[in-house]
Amino acid sequence: MKLQYNITLLFSLLIQLLLTINAGDSVGNLCSEPISQNSTVSSNINSLLSQLVSKASSSRYAATSSGKGSDKLYGLAQCRSDVSGADCSDCLKDAAKKILQQCPNKANARIWYDYCFLRYQKDNFIGKLDNSYALFLINVENVTDVSPEVFNKTLGNLMDGIKSEAVGSKNQRIGKDQTKLSPFNTLYGLVQCTRDLADLDCAQCLAIAVGNFPNFCNYRKGCRGFYSNCYVRYELYPFFFPLDSTGSSSSSFATQRVVVRA
Repeated sequence: MKLQYNITLLFSLLIQLLLTINAGDSVGNLCSEPISQNSTVSSNINSLLSQLVSKASSSRYAATSSGKGSDKLYGLAQCRSDVSGADCSDCLKDAAKKILQQCPNKANARIWYDYCFLRYQKDNFIGKLDNSYALFLINVENVTDVSPEVFNKTLGNLMDGIKSEAVGSKNQRIGKDQTKLSPFNTLYGLVQCTRDLADLDCAQCLAIAVGNFPNFCNYRKGCRGFYSNCYVRYELYPFFFPLDSTGSSSSSFATQRVVVRA
């Protein structure tokens, strides 16, 4: 019994390590609108980032503004609701640093991580659905132990359930669950909307994102979709918290990157 407990604990720690490593790097960014000279936008960005990191690190969500007049900026920061406060804080701090490096002198910027999302721009985007840009990371390996029909049906049922959960959970806007795909594999899924969205907009964002699974991720072992208002993901290994120690371990695999523009 003790040996079984130690093996389970070791498995959980190894998966935790893999998730921490994989979640530590940004997966993409979007930058536009150069900052004009003699404006206060740069100082407003620094002030805004400081506010967002501070507020969202504890609540896992923040939306605020900084500055006045034509130099005013609006910002939003959000972490995945299942991650710890410490991981959320670390992710946002790194995002605030990287967004300045990857989007220098830009008044419109967004950066995506597995654990968090950070965005600012001059137009007030809070509460507005934006599906103009998306990034998909796709496992290049196909599922092998069930037919495409069985896989698509199982994935569809899983996503239907967690989409409803996310739309209904107004405080967290997250849905996550797992289901048996075969005697040897479990399918894990997670979806989340930004908390500023209304129910209908959250449902629409998730429907569009999940609706792109057949287009880009058909019969693949894993897929992640990053939008400005929602995040969708499924894998054949446990990736959300609390970890499922009965699942199979993740392994290194090649990914394909697809950018979607409306």
